[in-house]
Amino acid sequence: MIQCNRFKKEVMKMNNNPIQWYPGHMQKAKVQIQDSLKMVDLVIELKDARIPKSSTNPLLEGIIGQKPRLIILNKKDMADDARSEEWLKYYEKANTKSLAIDSAHQNIQGLIIKEIKEMLKAKLEKAKARGIRKKVLRVMVVGIPNVGKSTFINAIVKKRVAKSENRPGVTKSLQWIKIHEDVELLDTPGVLWPKFESRDVAVKLALIGSINDKVVDKKELVFYALRHLSAHYPDKLKSRYDVSANDLSDEELVDLIAKNMNFIKKSGLSDEEKTYDFILADIRNNRLSNVTWEFLDEQDA
Repeated sequence: MIQCNRFKKEVMKMNNNPIQWYPGHMQKAKVQIQDSLKMVDLVIELKDARIPKSSTNPLLEGIIGQKPRLIILNKKDMADDARSEEWLKYYEKANTKSLAIDSAHQNIQGLIIKEIKEMLKAKLEKAKARGIRKKVLRVMVVGIPNVGKSTFINAIVKKRVAKSENRPGVTKSLQWIKIHEDVELLDTPGVLWPKFESRDVAVKLALIGSINDKVVDKKELVFYALRHLSAHYPDKLKSRYDVSANDLSDEELVDLIAKNMNFIKKSGLSDEEKTYDFILADIRNNRLSNVTWEFLDEQDA
């Protein structure tokens, strides 16, 4: 409980210092998405299961409006199953259809196509009544950078049609992709928003690699991560780094991890930079195993 209260106080301090970051190509992508929306029947919005709220773009919320929407909590294999279930129940109460999936390893083709057709059943029946035998359903896939949109699309098509890399900003243009005889997907570039009012949001996005590492200092990211792990997943700190946070300061905890992992300079001092990089790599490559960085009961949503 003490660790949780300490973590919440630190987050409140961070939120008094917002971050501005908005590459030019993202404004162009926003306009493209807005212009293309009238051509689609359904929007699939991908979020990262590890940070469902922070990986939600408020600009997209306004653009999508009342268009039917399916929320996908992607990368569920990297998140805490119990926490993902809480988020799914939250969306269910909000009358929004949602699924948690692992598009990198799960066979999702049948599941997604079935869900699309179920959600657009009324539109299909209306087309049939008008004598249209094969109504082509058009679906737009949106999301912030690095939530796995390209991996998601490739998993549905079962071949590599969208470029996929573990870094933000790979998809730069719109492209239509046929995923079934009567279903087409429109892949879109990942879009962020001009200003993160909450520094907490920016840190979470940087932590999982959705924004450039230069935006938030890696030291700040690691300190944040260690506080979160200390408060919510102390067993993972112990098993991975053989440390217990207790009343250690952020600097003392990093120093202890460096010593335990043998990251020592020739001078005999701890190699902090190497330790920061190692911990961030652990987080982004799921070496800590199933950590959710954003809990529903900590949100005001």
